Amino acid sequence: MHNRTPWTPEQAPPNPADDAAPLTDELAAVATGARRRAVRDGDRHTDTAHLLHSLVESDPEVREVFDGGHQLARVLGYLVQRSIGYGLRWQGTREDSGAFPALRKPGTGTGAWSPSAAAAIGRAVRTAAQRGRARAGGLDLLAALMADPRCRAVEVLERAGADPARLAARAAHRLTGADRTGRSRIAWSRTV
Repeated sequence: MHNRTPWTPEQAPPNPADDAAPLTDELAAVATGARRRAVRDGDRHTDTAHLLHSLVESDPEVREVFDGGHQLARVLGYLVQRSIGYGLRWQGTREDSGAFPALRKPGTGTGAWSPSAAAAIGRAVRTAAQRGRARAGGLDLLAALMADPRCRAVEVLERAGADPARLAARAAHRLTGADRTGRSRIAWSRTV
């Protein structure tokens, strides 16, 4: 039996107002949901797997880039298992793949983000700006997560049988297609 020592989170309680202005309201809600999940699970940092979990649960556009409901169910199954078996080896460790320079915090937030999660949020904001968008959305974050092949989110996807490169390509295709046609984004669900 695994005996966990009680731990007081270093993170401030989730506060959507803390998140950076370059995030859409929906993506700020994803970040808040990820921080809430990390605190609830007793993790010291909000990592890329927390972000992926919140993103998949909250964003219909992100769910559409997966290969159907069976693949989504497997991904969510792995993400849920992190606190009851899979992922226990991550507890007490900080995620830092070293693949990209990390930001101390995403935007102006005060949460304890893993270096990989902070770098992914920073990449999402930068790539949205490069496309002429004032704010990053869910597909921006998904593509940014996939850009770090050694992050926990990619590990979860690979274990669940999803191809991170294919997901990134589909997200990029949807982003450039939406930018060209000027389509409005699909409304997000607020089930964080």
